[in-house]
Amino acid sequence: MSKSDQSLDERLQEYVNAAVQSPPGPPTRDPVNRPMIHHWCDAIGDTNPIYIDEELAAQSVHGGIVAPPTMLQAWGMGGLRGRGPSLPEHARAPAQVGDRDPGPVALLHEAGFTSVVATDCEQEYKRYLRPGDVLRVGGGLEAISGEKETALGNGHFVTNKTTYWDQHDEVVAEMRFRVLWFKPRQRGGE
Repeated sequence: MSKSDQSLDERLQEYVNAAVQSPPGPPTRDPVNRPMIHHWCDAIGDTNPIYIDEELAAQSVHGGIVAPPTMLQAWGMGGLRGRGPSLPEHARAPAQVGDRDPGPVALLHEAGFTSVVATDCEQEYKRYLRPGDVLRVGGGLEAISGEKETALGNGHFVTNKTTYWDQHDEVVAEMRFRVLWFKPRQRGGE
């Protein structure tokens, strides 16, 4: 069967079936550190002493400061200038991919699914992160749903799985991030 004879769902599933989770990349830009923990807690309004009070944290079951688990993504972000881990190739917009097979996002664009919204994020924490931990991040495409009807319009849910390793090559967390690529519903007489 040629590519042109396949349905969009079949072509998208080929990407899922061929997807390989990338191994851990280079160390993240910054190690887990107290200043970033303090900034996060200030921004969120979290006053839990295990995150911000050295003396009380030392008396806890943790034996010292730990990072709020919800900070997980902050450690692997590249920053405003694009330093650090780059966007996985399968998640890039079609124009960024070049002459290679553009991937499922380009296929969705070609089929008219040009709008995107993040829908949910699931994180599983294996242990608390501590100041000094150095993370590495890897991952890739995990799933693409068949076409679904949503309030925003018909679309496909694309799930990427990210794994976080520490400096001892132990998995410390996993995250599944899901977005909906959709065709916006027409409003009124448009």
